[in-house]
Amino acid sequence: MKQFGRALLWLVWLAPIHGFAQVDPVKRDLVQFGYNQAFEGHAPFAGYAFYYHNQPDFLRTNLTLRLAVAPVYLDSEFGFVQGLGPNTDFGLGLAGGGFADSYNEIDGGTYYPSQSFEGSGGEVSASVYHLFDPGDLIPLNLVLRGTAHYSTYDRWSSTAPNFQLPGDRGTFSVRTGLRWGGVEPTLFPALAMELSIWYQGELRTSYGPYGINGAYQTEEQSHLFWAEAALSYTLPESQQNFYVRLTAGASADADRFSAYRIGGYLPLVSEFPLSLPGYYFQEISARQFVLFNANYLLPLDHSQRWNLDANASTAVVDYLPGTGQPGNSLTGVGGGILYRAPSDRLKIMFDYAYGVDAVRSHGRGANSLGILLQWDLEKPKHDEGFNPAHPNRWRGWQWFFPR
Repeated sequence: MKQFGRALLWLVWLAPIHGFAQVDPVKRDLVQFGYNQAFEGHAPFAGYAFYYHNQPDFLRTNLTLRLAVAPVYLDSEFGFVQGLGPNTDFGLGLAGGGFADSYNEIDGGTYYPSQSFEGSGGEVSASVYHLFDPGDLIPLNLVLRGTAHYSTYDRWSSTAPNFQLPGDRGTFSVRTGLRWGGVEPTLFPALAMELSIWYQGELRTSYGPYGINGAYQTEEQSHLFWAEAALSYTLPESQQNFYVRLTAGASADADRFSAYRIGGYLPLVSEFPLSLPGYYFQEISARQFVLFNANYLLPLDHSQRWNLDANASTAVVDYLPGTGQPGNSLTGVGGGILYRAPSDRLKIMFDYAYGVDAVRSHGRGANSLGILLQWDLEKPKHDEGFNPAHPNRWRGWQWFFPR
């Protein structure tokens, strides 16, 4: 049965995972892949793979079908263009599958498989997208989304026998935000800008202590507040590109399931990727943070097929109680080689990253290698004001690869 299950995973790895912050007006077929391999310590699997399909004019002119496909997880939305008025779109979403709610316990630079566990679930959602400035070059959108999610938890083979799992539960959440501009879900967009501010509230039907001797706590409700500023620009003559991003967040009553999790270099893993190169993916759990990311691309030949990449990130964090490491300032740096196919439909980058302040058994400092790939099955398009909205459900890969 285990071998059959793994074979089934390969059959359904193209199954939906991404949501978006507005009804996407552009036909898209994208394949994205990312993976980080740490060299120090025992790290949980860190990667994503998904196929995204967006089809405007599905069945009728005002209906858009969005499907995203990832390992054992399906995410979809029917978008009704002008469904609530001339400048207001409406969306109904359905998502579900295995392993997306799994949790990896990481504290002080150490991954604890004995206190990590599997989680699966499904959800339904309803979204409203209102455009305040139709016709303007930079759109200003209001996003309002309500979600009902149900999670079930089970043990990994490595979970300690005396580890009490959190109770299966429903989670009701509301997210609202204002976004001016937007960034396409592509590797190294040539031109983009965004200013946005967000709130998300979560209410759980099951909460309380879990873990070994009830060491951990699930809160009945959590509240998250964050803001982001991003700019990507390509110099017209030299075609050098720089991309900077500043994200800051705060919370009230955060727990391990709602805290901001920072670390790794997987730029398309979510709408708001909290990247720190060289660290484990989601190594840092924070209730408050400020994070600055910068990326620079330098073409090495006239055709821009080969490019040198350099990136750096730094953060100041207030750790979630019960997690963390000495020092509240964290920095990571990295670099790599990016290859673009002549048609610009394929991009692939190999990168190296160093976590300057990452705590490992030898002291400070951690190394990792990574690969990022993007394959555009359609002719590349550049549409302002487009941005994904839900985290990538990458965790199904944890089941396929040995832990």
